[in-house]
Order: sequence, then C-alpha cells, then structure tokens
Amino acid sequence: MKAVVLERRGADGVRIGDFPDPARPPGNAVIRVRAAALNHADLYMRDDGRGITHELPMVLGLDAAGEVVEADPDSGLTPGQRVMSYPMEFCGTCPQCQAGEQPWCENLRIIGEQRHGTYGEYLSAKAGCFLPVPDTLDWHQAAALPAAYMTAWRMMFGKAPLLPHETVLIHGVGGGVALACLQMAAMVGARAIVTSGSADKLARAEELGAVAGIDYRDNTVWKAVMDLTQGRGVDMVIDNVGAATWGDSLRAAAWGGRIVTCGTTSGAQPPADLQRVFVRQLRIFGSTAANLAEYRALLRTVAEGRLLPVIDSVHPMDGALEALARMAKAEQFGKIVLDIP
Repeated sequence: MKAVVLERRGADGVRIGDFPDPARPPGNAVIRVRAAALNHADLYMRDDGRGITHELPMVLGLDAAGEVVEADPDSGLTPGQRVMSYPMEFCGTCPQCQAGEQPWCENLRIIGEQRHGTYGEYLSAKAGCFLPVPDTLDWHQAAALPAAYMTAWRMMFGKAPLLPHETVLIHGVGGGVALACLQMAAMVGARAIVTSGSADKLARAEELGAVAGIDYRDNTVWKAVMDLTQGRGVDMVIDNVGAATWGDSLRAAAWGGRIVTCGTTSGAQPPADLQRVFVRQLRIFGSTAANLAEYRALLRTVAEGRLLPVIDSVHPMDGALEALARMAKAEQFGKIVLDIP
C-alpha cells in the first residue's frame, strides 16, 4: 500500500511511498482509508517520540475514516460499512476496560504512536476501534472528528462538566481541540473567551460563538480575562499549551474554578504556584481521549446536527509533508485532513 512513513526523526525523516499491507489477526478488522486527519501527536512522533514505546519505520496518524474491507463475522462490522477510528487499541478484558474506561487500559496501544497509524491506504486494528460514521458527515469531516473532538468532549463534559451559566477560557483557538471546545461551549450556551496570536483567528472564533477574543501578543491574558469578567475570573480553563500559558490559566481561574489540561506543546514543566492553587481552591484535571461511552455520546450529538467538525484544509496524501509543516507553524484554523486516493 501507499503510506506516509516515519523512518527517522525530523521533517526530512518522513517519506511517502510503498509500505507493506497490514495483516489482519483474529479480532481485527481492516478498512480502506478514505481520509485521515493530522494531530499534534504526529509532530511529536516525527520530531521526538520520547516516552512512547515504538519502532521505526512506522506509519503516522491517529485519525481515519473509511470502508470496512474485512472483519470477523461476529465483529458487528460488515464489508463496505462506513466507519471511523477510535485511536486507542484496548484489550477489553482488564479491570479498566471492564469498568468502561478504555483510555486507562492496562494494555493500551495508541494508533500512530505505539503501533502503525492511519496515513495509509489500509488500516488494521481491533474491531472495537471502529464505529459507524454518522450519515451527516462526509469522509473528511469523519476523519477530523475522532481524536480532537473526543478529547474536547471529555475535557468539557467528562470531568466537571461545563454548565450553561458558566464562563470558560480557551487558549490557542486555532487548533482542533481548542476549536472543538469552543463549539461545545457555544452548544450548551456557556460563555467562551478565547486567545490567539492571530486577529483573523480571533474574528473567526467569534463567528463560532466566542463572546470575546484576547490577542496574547498585545495583552496580558489573565488581566484581560479579569477585565472581561469584572474581576471574578472564569469557571473553567482549557489549557493544551502548557508552560507558556499555565501562569495565565492559574491567575484567570475564579475561586473554586477548574483547569483542564490535555497537552504541553510549549513545555511540560511550568511553575506550580501551589499557593494560588490551595488558597483559591482550584481544581486541576488531566484529560486525554474519551472512553467509548463518551465517544458514542459525541457521535449522537453530531448525528443530531448539533456539532460539525471545522476543517482547515484538505491535502492529498502526496502533500502530507506540506500539511505537517502547516500544523507545525500553527497556521491552521480547524483540522487539517489528508485525502487518501
């Protein structure tokens, strides 16, 4: 098959070309991939990969949508069925899986990190990793939905759910998770304040429902938040940036507020400022992808027409290097998608 393959670290270590077709062991299904979406995890794997057990060369990619080619008769999948990926291969038998928390699986393997990913013509994974595509979505939208939107769903509703009367601060509103959080805040009627270094992205975010946008190039974010909230602060902060935004996150949170973090694109070791945490009785939640029950709730919401992924751009598979470069420069507004011919 044709695939986007990481052979060594660095932008020049990615090639597009032939790669062996994936095998289908018992319990797996194989899909013909029609579209695959980019995530920041792809850049981490390309440029670093420390802390993730894997071998090179490997096919990149976490998200995919396509058609079932082959599956076991008792899998619930049928050839030709439109499906989308759940990016984490889980065993289904460990105590965490039995409790319905697949992201905590004791034998977890993340697609595109611990094993081959989605940027190829074919993908083989455990049958439970494929869910039906809502009829409202085309291939590109379906590929854009899994990792970013399920991560956002768990951040917004899985820990300490955002309520309609509350205000949320969302850092870096160009990326997929941040935009998904904005859409979900607007969906439940909450107030969303967003940040970006791009005036165009801030304007587009307001079109999607943000009540205010803060350009971090010209403002101290936490002070601007206090001005916008009459000195109270926000009930929730969505932070997937890390070291560069953590101080603002702590200072912008209201007394008793919560901070939900799912990423560290700017670094993972910010000052803790523990005195502020305990004096203001802040709650800090770590979050990754949704469990299957949360993922299905997200898909029901999409099927009802209440949520639609924002697509930044669609690139052919042969343009994968340019697509990765666009994400590395933070030029996107929404999800970048590869079309798999």
